[in-house]
Amino acid sequence: MKNKFNRLTLVAAVAAAAFASQAHAGGYQINEQSVSGQGYGHAGRSSNVNDATIVFGNPAGMSFLDRAQVSVGGTYLDVSTDLDNTTYTATVPGTGGDTAEGDMVPGTLVPYAFYAHPVNEKLAFGFGVYAPFGSKTDYEDSFAGRTFGTLTEVKVMSAQPTVSYRFNDQWSVGAGVSYNRVDGKLYRNAPAAPGVELDSRVEGDDEAWGYNLGIIYQPIPETTLGLTYRSKVEYTLEGDFKATGPDGSVASRPVETPMGTVMVPLQDSASLDLTTPETVNFSVTQEMTDRLKLMFGASWARWSRFDQILVEGENLGEITNEPQNYSNAWAFAVGGEYQLNPQWALRAGLSIDNTPTNDIDRSVRIPSDDRRIFSVGAGWTPVDNMTVDLAYSYLSERGTFVEQGDPTDLRGQFRTDYKNEAHGFGAQLTYRF
Repeated sequence: MKNKFNRLTLVAAVAAAAFASQAHAGGYQINEQSVSGQGYGHAGRSSNVNDATIVFGNPAGMSFLDRAQVSVGGTYLDVSTDLDNTTYTATVPGTGGDTAEGDMVPGTLVPYAFYAHPVNEKLAFGFGVYAPFGSKTDYEDSFAGRTFGTLTEVKVMSAQPTVSYRFNDQWSVGAGVSYNRVDGKLYRNAPAAPGVELDSRVEGDDEAWGYNLGIIYQPIPETTLGLTYRSKVEYTLEGDFKATGPDGSVASRPVETPMGTVMVPLQDSASLDLTTPETVNFSVTQEMTDRLKLMFGASWARWSRFDQILVEGENLGEITNEPQNYSNAWAFAVGGEYQLNPQWALRAGLSIDNTPTNDIDRSVRIPSDDRRIFSVGAGWTPVDNMTVDLAYSYLSERGTFVEQGDPTDLRGQFRTDYKNEAHGFGAQLTYRF
């Protein structure tokens, strides 16, 4: 009776601390690295060891696996957007669009694969391929705010070798390095003359290294605490900028020189500095009974590193400078898992994931706001060495707005109200050797 009371006290304390805090998170971070974890809202990301996806969740957890295993899966994200009260006032007559149909985020599959191999009771190795960050908005050609953005795409793919060591029944540590590749695209329509818009496009990519650290502590067999740190990764995306006219030819602009006015083609090599933020995740997994586990998690991201989108050309100088001014962010989750029988495990979770954006600098490129995510899932183990996990998540985002431009801005003035929601359908296969 005393043990049960202590467990309930711990659960209540963590829950109160989580929901009493101000949660701020979101941005372009991706959480889809585990469908088994998706089922309980990733609440036990750093502390609940289910399968090989712990390579990402907390590398220290690999030492708690009893045998080698591989987990492969993905989540399909179906995002819908409703735009209302849209207005656009052109500074250059005859430019800008006249519709705002929404649904600017195409359906996307986010895949991953992890392998974990315990060498003995203390040492384990692992490897993973996954997407930690990503974002895409792709508006229709007649979008009213097209002078501020038509397509924005950021894709980061990571490959991570990892090692963990378990000192004793209570302590385990892990560490890994990550090789990361980023691809980015920024498109918009640039007013050039009355009734004339240029198709302005920037594309670039880069590669960089990061690292991650993890620790797991079990004060008693029923309680597991996990802490994971993922480093920032600094990129310099290098690529090309080109602005073309309605006929598809490269546009030019007049530039004054000592020899007179010359026409300079709007085509150049371009670069953009981007730093993805360091993150810290803490979670607790508490076994309430032989069948029931409850989990709580808190994550922090240093989003203040994302202060602007600055694209510079080798010869043209500044091409794009869009302030973002993100703030550091917290997110929280609560979830549970119930072992119905040896074959089936049932899961559910709730995540609080608020935006690091602000009302002044929010743009059509990433028009997000506070999020609430409700998740359910199940794990089916028909035979001892194989588990199939399924999960569904519903994301509801608080209605927000975007206001960009002013009477002196050649792009014009744009305003609209956004209401975003998303459905996530996940499937995962784990095979144990």
